[in-house]
Amino acid sequence: MDFTRLQCRLVAHIRERVRSGEITERGLARLTGISQPHIHNVLKGQRFLSIGMADQLLRELRLDLLDLLEPHDFASSGPG
Repeated sequence: MDFTRLQCRLVAHIRERVRSGEITERGLARLTGISQPHIHNVLKGQRFLSIGMADQLLRELRLDLLDLLEPHDFASSGPG
């Protein structure tokens, strides 16, 4: 697992929450202090999140990195 994959999962998670109406881009901007245009461009895939912004989103959305992992991510990659 690498940071890029976790970052993509975070963006997908946020995109789904916006799509479902749970939160708006504007509300997310107010909550996190990240500009709404930047959030919009991140969700469209035109911009990237800095590590600090990703941390801020995780904190404000009360997410943990473990929330972004899938069951197969826990599988051992070495011989059993």
